[in-house]
Amino acid sequence: MALPLQAGEPITRPTMWRIGHVGEVVFYYLAAVTIAVFVWGVYQRFNRYTDGSEDWFDRVDDLGSRIVSATKIVGSNEKQYNRDLVGGLMHSFIMWGFLTLLIGTTILAIDMDFFRNLTQFFLGERMSFFVGDFYLSYSLVMDFMGLLFVVGIGIAMYRRYVVRKERLFGPNASPEDDLFIWSLFLLGVGGFVQEGIRIVAQDFPSFETVSFVGWFVADTLTTVGVDQQAALFLYPISWWSHALLAFVFIAAIPYAKPFHMISSFANVVTRDEKAGKRLPGIPADLDADTGAESIESFSWKEMLDQDACTKCGRCTSVCPANASGRNLSPRDVILDLKNYREHVDNGGDEKEIIADSDDAVIQAETMESCMACMACMDACPVEIEHLKTFTRLNRQLTDEGEIQPSLQDVFQNVMQKGNTFGDSQRNRGDWADELEFDVADAREEDVEYLWYVGDYPSYDDRNKKVARSLARLFEEADVEFGILYEDEVYDGNDIRRVGEEFLFVEQAATMVENFQDVDADKIVCTDPHSYNTFKNEYPEVDFEEFADDPMMDFDIEGFWNAHGDTEVYHWTQAVEDMVDRGALGLRGDELDYTVTYHDPCHLGRFNDEYEAPRELIRATGCTLDEMPRNRDNSYCCGGGGGGLWLEHEEDEKASEERIREALEDTDAGAGVEKFVVACPMCMTMYEDGRKTGGYEDDIEIVDVAELLVEAIEEGGVSAGATETGDTATPADD
Repeated sequence: MALPLQAGEPITRPTMWRIGHVGEVVFYYLAAVTIAVFVWGVYQRFNRYTDGSEDWFDRVDDLGSRIVSATKIVGSNEKQYNRDLVGGLMHSFIMWGFLTLLIGTTILAIDMDFFRNLTQFFLGERMSFFVGDFYLSYSLVMDFMGLLFVVGIGIAMYRRYVVRKERLFGPNASPEDDLFIWSLFLLGVGGFVQEGIRIVAQDFPSFETVSFVGWFVADTLTTVGVDQQAALFLYPISWWSHALLAFVFIAAIPYAKPFHMISSFANVVTRDEKAGKRLPGIPADLDADTGAESIESFSWKEMLDQDACTKCGRCTSVCPANASGRNLSPRDVILDLKNYREHVDNGGDEKEIIADSDDAVIQAETMESCMACMACMDACPVEIEHLKTFTRLNRQLTDEGEIQPSLQDVFQNVMQKGNTFGDSQRNRGDWADELEFDVADAREEDVEYLWYVGDYPSYDDRNKKVARSLARLFEEADVEFGILYEDEVYDGNDIRRVGEEFLFVEQAATMVENFQDVDADKIVCTDPHSYNTFKNEYPEVDFEEFADDPMMDFDIEGFWNAHGDTEVYHWTQAVEDMVDRGALGLRGDELDYTVTYHDPCHLGRFNDEYEAPRELIRATGCTLDEMPRNRDNSYCCGGGGGGLWLEHEEDEKASEERIREALEDTDAGAGVEKFVVACPMCMTMYEDGRKTGGYEDDIEIVDVAELLVEAIEEGGVSAGATETGDTATPADD
């Protein structure tokens, strides 16, 4: 029988205590098997990615910097705190507690298996650094971080089993999720129970008070009747139970949900900093597999995305399509693809990945529901690039012709007329006829700003008023601006996101040729969608690759604007500069409306421009009352990703929900007079939502440009007045 620690013995704790020589041999054998199973499993998982298609750009360039950056992101848990403070704290406690316990176990193994043997070999004396102050510091840190680990697991269990947080459940929830969290709980609590039993068995060594959790457990054990003899009996049982559970957990990591601890970090390392705002191009080869014909069509990074998913449901909880009742859960699309891949890998039958069929892995309706707002990607803590996968699925639908007739009509309009309305290109500049000044033709004279007006401001009656307001602002600021008139064609942003890639390239080439013909140094866009695609997508297209395609009738060498020589602005950015230098003569007190502002997805989440529109609103004198969901947490209008052209069965339109939020959830509530937008698509969607939601008498939808023109007129500045001195408000258009 082992005796309690005697006075004068070193301040440490015994290792492999009461396990015996045979037990040590069995322990090391099981440890070796565990490590072998773990390494083999990780190798298999990563080797599987080699079967995926090549990704479109080098994701492991400058690997050292990528790892450092990923370590900062993962280590700080910065994305875990996004929209969920409790969830962020919970994950931080679990992650840092787990890592500390892992590091602590590694330190102990180094002492036991290396340091002691090395000192025996070189010095003839078996020495240990696991004593004295080091041991006391080690014990304090391990108990503190272990406690945080258990608290974190406790919060997770409370959210899952008591609160039953909705986003944690869904069709891909499984017993594996419960097994994972309970395994962590038993590992954390089991470690403290084992420590408490040891302290009792050693008759409470005084220095062990530093192990404050273990000491508390030891006190509790004695209170319920566990004496020293019982503890001596229980210790080997608790030791082996803890060790075997740890071995099973480690061995299972590559084969179950815990693998996300590895795959998530790898996913952050290989992330695309501009994911979503730019999409992977396609090769000029018409026979290339650019869709989703099989699971092997997906790139290795898309497969890694699938494995990195932790089922947290953050993406689905912020998805406006899901909230509107549409058939889309971003999380479940990713997980359904993962489950299908594993099904095929295990010899299961193959089936269509996406189709208008209940038998398909993903239903066509699901992808038609996506608004391409990027909220899912912004919310994802492990940098999954949902939009890249969704675009691949949409390409498959488009290639197979499984798209709604309304979308097919848009494609035809773009191919035949150069715009999504199917109107004549000769009429593209007619919106400017009602202005009291001429808008310069940038094809005939040099201008400072080449203004890309866009389809909706050119052809849609409501948005024509916005275009005229913006023209008045440029005129009032006395800047040289001009447009391309009928040589301006649709930019291609949204047809690309619904899968029509070749048509996007054709539109992009037409616009690039026209940009080059006028030698534009500054391009200003009405529409954030155009702004994003000119800024982030056109420079990624290798036009020369398509030069031999007879369908692509253009002559462009290589890439356009790859080095950013042509500056691209959203109009709010350009006008903000004009306001700052006093070119519009605003005092800042012209209007006294209470307004709220909606961040367009392509201006905000896509391009991090949140302040320019707000500064312009404040410059009019209006009181800006923010909606709860603003800036990067903004709700989508529902028009992106082709949503403007598609018909959906939904519980409530996204635009209706957003207007309700403006009138009910802002501080001013029903006192909000104007709902301000900075995007033609948002204008269209919210004017529609105002009608269908029954809000016509409650609030007015206006563009920032219209507010500015009204402020200028209230201040007595002309803003495009007639020769007789009359002024015209936007509503008079």
